[in-house]
Amino acid sequence: MADYASALHKSTPAFSPLVPVALLPYLAFILLSATFVLTFYFSTLPKEKIPAHELAVASTASLLGGFGVVAMFCTAGVYV
Repeated sequence: MADYASALHKSTPAFSPLVPVALLPYLAFILLSATFVLTFYFSTLPKEKIPAHELAVASTASLLGGFGVVAMFCTAGVYV
């Protein structure tokens, strides 16, 4: 079993990311900038009884912020 695992480990190709590492700083800047803009826009929305539009804006800002922070960490060398 150990021989099979060792042979399998040696035969698999090295990991290559889908997004080139050189693009990560720009991607982080774009995503975090969009998060800032959407957060500002969210703070200016009028309150409604059914907050569907607020929920969509806040969810999008949260999603972009999460991916932006991960891209920023990877840019700094903290591979999460």
